[in-house]
Amino acid sequence: MGWLPLTLLCAFALASADAGTKAWLQGYSARELALIRFAIASIMMLPIAVAQPFPDLPPAFWGWIVALLPLEISAMLLYMRAIRDHPLSLTLPYLAFTPVFVVLTGALLLGEHVSVKGFGGILLVVAGAWLLNIEHATRGDWRSWWRPLRAILHDSGSRTMLLVAFLYSLTSVMGKGAMRYMAPELFGPFYFGLLGLVTLTVFGTLQPPILIRIWRRPWAVLTVAAIFGLMVVTHFIALQKVEVAYMIAVKRTSLLFGILYGALFFHERGLGAHLFAGMLMVAGVVLIAV
Repeated sequence: MGWLPLTLLCAFALASADAGTKAWLQGYSARELALIRFAIASIMMLPIAVAQPFPDLPPAFWGWIVALLPLEISAMLLYMRAIRDHPLSLTLPYLAFTPVFVVLTGALLLGEHVSVKGFGGILLVVAGAWLLNIEHATRGDWRSWWRPLRAILHDSGSRTMLLVAFLYSLTSVMGKGAMRYMAPELFGPFYFGLLGLVTLTVFGTLQPPILIRIWRRPWAVLTVAAIFGLMVVTHFIALQKVEVAYMIAVKRTSLLFGILYGALFFHERGLGAHLFAGMLMVAGVVLIAV
């Protein structure tokens, strides 16, 4: 299978895991959801990691990993709270701000710089964010045109997902730094295995009953973990076949899948406006990434 269908499958799996979390795991805490996505999913991916030769790793690799783990876990906890408690159509699209923030984090950590085309992509992302909250603008009053952007700061779900987007801008850039020392097809299962081990140790130690409570809906837990594991596996297989920029740009179609899930299964209103706004944001991501 080529990189494009693999990446589309990856995007669909990510949106499906989010929708499954919202539909089947209501009442689960953010820590429980993080355990499902990191610990349970990593156990499912363990055979992939074990089947591959393990390279000698320099201290620099472990430096990246030590810095990555707390950021990744924090981002996942906030991510789970946002999609659990707020509409998918008004939270998931803000993940499109990740490449906007990467303009800064990539320049600071890896010396990467944005092009004029990339700046145009940033403007499209901001325009999409404005359209998602256009109901806050008053027709005929030019002073109200800034209200949709200000609304982002006042809506807790959107604000939380913006923070997640920033954290992911750090982890994506730092992950690229770590992959200088390990092949991408091994890095995914290995890295998520570490995440699973850390979350299992920390949350299991702080709240031992949590390891039992997460199994109160076993079929839902296993389904969401399996779908999330599929996302991780297809992500890194696709990444091996094509440049990172192309793969990440296509993967952001998960935002559109998420908006469709929100309308079809959770009866979230404003599909047309939200879908158009999401498409603008994805177009901006493509301009930034390609």
